[in-house]
This record gives sequence, structure tokens and C-alpha cells, in this order.
Amino acid sequence: MHIAALYGLRSDLKRQAAGTIFQRFSSPFFPGVTVVVPAYNEEAVIVESVQSLLNLNYPKLEIVVVNDGSDDRTLSQLRSAFDLRPIDAPVPFDVPSEPIETVYQSVDATNLRVIDKENGGRADAVNAGIWLAEQPLFCTVDADSIIDRDGLLQAVEPFLEQPEETVATGGTIRVASGCTIENGTIESVGLPSNPLASLQTMEYLRAFYSGRLGLDRLNALMLISGAFGVFRTDLVREVGGYETDSITEDFELTLRLHRYLREQDRDYNVEFVPEPVVWTEVPESRTAFSRQRRRWYRGLLDTMARHRQMVGRRRYGSPGLFGYPAFLLAEVLGPLVEGLGYVVVPLAFATGAADVSFVLMYFGITVGVGVFLSWFGILSEVWSFRRYDQPKQVIRLLGMGILENFGFRQWKTLIAWRGLYEYFRGDTSWGEMQRSGFGGD
Repeated sequence: MHIAALYGLRSDLKRQAAGTIFQRFSSPFFPGVTVVVPAYNEEAVIVESVQSLLNLNYPKLEIVVVNDGSDDRTLSQLRSAFDLRPIDAPVPFDVPSEPIETVYQSVDATNLRVIDKENGGRADAVNAGIWLAEQPLFCTVDADSIIDRDGLLQAVEPFLEQPEETVATGGTIRVASGCTIENGTIESVGLPSNPLASLQTMEYLRAFYSGRLGLDRLNALMLISGAFGVFRTDLVREVGGYETDSITEDFELTLRLHRYLREQDRDYNVEFVPEPVVWTEVPESRTAFSRQRRRWYRGLLDTMARHRQMVGRRRYGSPGLFGYPAFLLAEVLGPLVEGLGYVVVPLAFATGAADVSFVLMYFGITVGVGVFLSWFGILSEVWSFRRYDQPKQVIRLLGMGILENFGFRQWKTLIAWRGLYEYFRGDTSWGEMQRSGFGGD
């Protein structure tokens, strides 16, 4: 998969170097896009996030912010910052979400609407935005995220190249902590001072430049992140929108689209585009990180169980024959087996069942492969888009690729085992991450 990612990145760089023969922003061929932003208690980041969307270079853009029953100042911040006025008209059709109380439109930015509804969770909020969207494509963006100004243009290009087949695209997610952000725009890229956030910066590079890009090259892209994904509006409505009882609804929707289209024998394309970047906040405390990753793991188990019919079946093409088994082995079983290894191998040594050379070889291979995969993602970034262009930044990221193997990886396997326990207990809690805002590191 990592080798496939190299070929995919090389192809993308060649296409980027060739450039385009027209001014993309002024092209009449770009389809309209509705950006849907679910927001629950996002007062610390919501104004900067919406401002970044208003700054996007895109010819036909509609922004729909869904206030999902926030009990903080999210709605009041939006009303004062963008001069929102209620739209005196009923919702024209039934929406598969909790009741909508009021729809607002901005006086200053006429392409901005805000939906105020009762709380129903992230998937429920996105569904409300999708059903009120007026454009053929919609883009989901988390309220704690900022898109590069040209990011939407780049993410939509596959819809121009294959307008009949392309149904969804996703871009790269990076860590916003440590960056300088003014008026919703990334002014300079930096690394966070928080050690946990720095480790996640390296993690994200590895996940997107190796995992997502490799799966895309093998036509087996299994996940489009909820932090930044573009979908065909009519198709997502056709399959019923996001599952409101799923805690990883972005992963579940991607798999459901694969199943639905394969079962109908329709030609389609789900693509990862590495160039567009969204910058997002990440947990900076151990408690918040553990809560987030346990939710991700429980959601992974739930979604894989829902779509277990796909595994190994030729009917589902590359997603069923390769993507699903790869996720099952690497994402589901991988951390559990690794966690067992950290317990079993020392016990085997203590009881005389394994000698020193075996123990050293086991941990040496574990650390060596881990460092290789981390450095692969970092060097892919240096070779391609160079957002981290200072040598000290690259050296620090390479150091994180080594450091994560001594404590951080072992802790993540413990989190996975705890997530497994919570899954069998029936825990479906989401948890809430405290936002620090984009004002500083």
C-alpha cells in the first residue's frame, strides 16, 4: 500500500506541474457546492471557521452552518459577526433530522445561511444541511477546521475529469495548532509546542500520504474524513444520508456508498486528492485524546460489523477484496495483536520461553517498521508539497517518528483494548473536545 502511495503521489505531482490552461476560479464548468458545517458548542472557533469558508476561491459557493442545539454562544456569535436575519418561510419538505427551529440568512454575505435546530448529533446536523442544500455537490467541514483558499477547487477537479462517475472526494487533514491564523486564513505553518499535538501532526502525515493515498491508488479508498469531504448531493440523499446511530458516520457513509453502487453495478469513482488541505484542531490533553481514539475504535468496529458482507467478495471489487481485509487486519486487529505482544513477549522472556535475542529482535522489528512508515509519510511531504519547509521542522517531525515508539504507541494499543471493551458493553457515547480556538498555539 505504501509503494502504491509513492506512485500515486508521483502521478499527482506530475499533473500539478503540468498546470491548467484556464483560470480555474473563473471557469463556468465548476459545479455549485454547498459547504455544510455542523456546529455544537463551537463558540471558540466558529467565527474564524466561517470566515475561512467565505474566503474560499470558488465560483459558485453556498455555506450552510447547522447549529445543533448548542447551549453556549455559538449562535449569538454567528448572528453578531455576520448580521443574520430569520428567513420568513417554512422548510419546504421533510428533513430527516431533529426539528428545525429557525433558518437565518446573512445580510453581509448572502451565500451564508444558518440553520438552528434541536440537538441530534453530528450526523443529524449534517443531514439537515444536506436536505436544505441547493447545489449539486456538498462538502462537509468540521467547525474546528480551516480549508486552504484553493482547497475546494482542487477537491472538485475529479468531478470535472469524470463527471458521471465521480461520487465523492476527500483531501488531506493537517494539524492547525502551531500555525498563525488571521481572518480565517493560514498565514504561516508551524508545529505545535504541545508534545501530544506534535505526535499527532506526524501521525496525520503518515495516515494521509501513505494510507489514504495508497488505498486510493488501489481503487479501495474506504474512508473520506468528515473533516473534509465532497459528495454528490442527490446520491447521498438517495442512500438516506448519514446514519444518525453511527459514531463514525463518515466511515459508514463511504462504505455504504461502495456497497450501494456495487450492488447496482454502477461505474463510479471515489477519490483521494492529496493537494487540498484542511487544518484542524487536535486533542492536546491525554484525556481528550483517549476519549477521541476510543470513539474512533468503537465506531470502526461498529461500521465493519455493519458491512461485513463485503469482506472477500468479488462483487464488491477492490474495496471488498482488498480494502476491507486491509482495514480488518491493520486497523482492527493490528493494535490488539501489538498490545498482546507487549505483554506476551516479556512474559515469555521471564518464564524462559524466549531468549534475549528473540526479545530484542521483536522490539527491534516493531520499532524499525514503525519508524520507517512514519518517515515515509514525512519524506513524502518534503518531496511533494513542503508545507513544513524549515529544516528544523522536518528534523523535529523525524524525531517524533522515533519518539512515538517509546510510550505513545504502547498507550494507543491500550486505548484500542479499552475501546474494544466499551464496544462490547454497548457504549455509544460521543464525548466532547474542548476547543482552544485559532488565536494561538
